[in-house]
Amino acid sequence: MSFFDLPPIIERMLLVSDKISDLNFSVGQLPQVELNGKLTPVQPLGMQKLTPYQTEIIAMSLMQGNPDAAERLANTGTADLSYSLPSRARFRVNIFQQRGVYSIVMRVIPTDIPTLKSLGLPNQLSEIAELRNGLVLMTGPTGSGKSSTQAAVIDVINEKKHYHVVTIEDPIEYLHSHKNSTINQREVGHDTRDFPSALRATLRQAPKVILIGEMRDFETTEIALEAAETGHLVLSTLHTIDAAKTVDRIIGLYPKNEEAVIRTRLAQTFRYIISQRLIPRADGRGRVAAVEILRSSPRTREYIEAGEADGKSLLDAMRDGKLDGMQDFDTVIRGMIDQGTISVEDGLTFATNQNNLLLSLKGVTGEEFAQRDGGAGLPLNDNHGSMLSLIE
Repeated sequence: MSFFDLPPIIERMLLVSDKISDLNFSVGQLPQVELNGKLTPVQPLGMQKLTPYQTEIIAMSLMQGNPDAAERLANTGTADLSYSLPSRARFRVNIFQQRGVYSIVMRVIPTDIPTLKSLGLPNQLSEIAELRNGLVLMTGPTGSGKSSTQAAVIDVINEKKHYHVVTIEDPIEYLHSHKNSTINQREVGHDTRDFPSALRATLRQAPKVILIGEMRDFETTEIALEAAETGHLVLSTLHTIDAAKTVDRIIGLYPKNEEAVIRTRLAQTFRYIISQRLIPRADGRGRVAAVEILRSSPRTREYIEAGEADGKSLLDAMRDGKLDGMQDFDTVIRGMIDQGTISVEDGLTFATNQNNLLLSLKGVTGEEFAQRDGGAGLPLNDNHGSMLSLIE
């Protein structure tokens, strides 16, 4: 296989379905596509199980013309980059070394910018466009749709506001066109060295809105907070499982003796923390986003600043905050089960507190319970491990 054979292989893999989320190339396996969270082997152009030589050639093909990515791969054993098939598809690529050979995962990036409606997200997220400053975080495990939600929010801003928007991404995913706003997108490793230096430079570029692909470390987090405190609207992502854990993660980045100060800063700065989990639909037609929303209010600011206590948790505030546009995972999941959108078993698997959700479902008759679960007939037992143990 030469360098120039890769595009037709990718194109054949994409023909399997229009719902492919990832392409996977691993030694000892057939090429694979991920559909609705499940890997499926394929044989594009009759390919067999991949050899170390083949995955290395695929990696080199993807990095052609990108010496920075090749250097990162050589120095650190992993590299992130973007790749496109002109007028066909774009990908966020991760190449990594494992057991002395290369593996490649290519995340398919839709060419169209998603909307909040197309993603099935709550309408109140459009209100983010009206914020003048502060910090908005999208959180969840890898593959939960954080980048798509960010893109949809930026698109609302793009249509409603006449702003300068600067994004710092690794790599750039969705390509935004200028609408009413002007959007400049910078790619780490290509347009700028790293997140912190790009973020410092951005503060001199007069943006109203700054999108940071991910708050990966203390330095990026600190500059992001400073930007939010000085009149910018800052959007970013974190790999955390829910809103409360997001607060803990940020506070945990700072020395213990600074905890009171960072709690006050975060309480005053944050506007939204949005957490997502993608749950399989009961009808087998893809996945649906369960969304938890923590919003700035006098109560949530108090709990972040003073710390949570018994009866004074952020979860309590979200459960009681429907009128303020807040919602918690388990209430959302319960609603999806009641509507038949997801099965009882999947709902329990993705719940924050399985036992509490199970108790809230006790009003459902045993027969309805079994039917909604596809006949699985829970009681819940230790074999139905929570999603949380898988993603922490």
